[in-house]
Amino acid sequence: MRILNPETLSAPRGYNQGLLSESGVLFISGQVGWDRNEKLADGLVNQFELALRNILEVVRTAGGHAEDIGRFTIYIKDKEQYILNRKEIGARYRSVMGKHFPAMSLLVVKDLLEDGALVEIEATAVLR
Repeated sequence: MRILNPETLSAPRGYNQGLLSESGVLFISGQVGWDRNEKLADGLVNQFELALRNILEVVRTAGGHAEDIGRFTIYIKDKEQYILNRKEIGARYRSVMGKHFPAMSLLVVKDLLEDGALVEIEATAVLR
């Protein structure tokens, strides 16, 4: 497996941002909406967009594109906030991912490891 830790993302501690198998399957660690200095974006919508951009950074580092992503698992802390912001989240999704919609699961969780994180997204991609 090839380890992927783009310098544009925060330095991982105890994990890797991505692992690319010899068969082209790319496993991407859960990404929260923060920058490489671990500063979280304001609000759910901004964090959602930045988490997606962080995932794409790992995919691009592996030589892939948004269309190579086959699965997202999205963890949110507040179902009501997600529903209230669904249209804006959808608009931000399309601005990052275009019209590519992989298989997705959305789970509401009690909390996330990073204080202040409102969303975390993990992904699996298959590179051709």
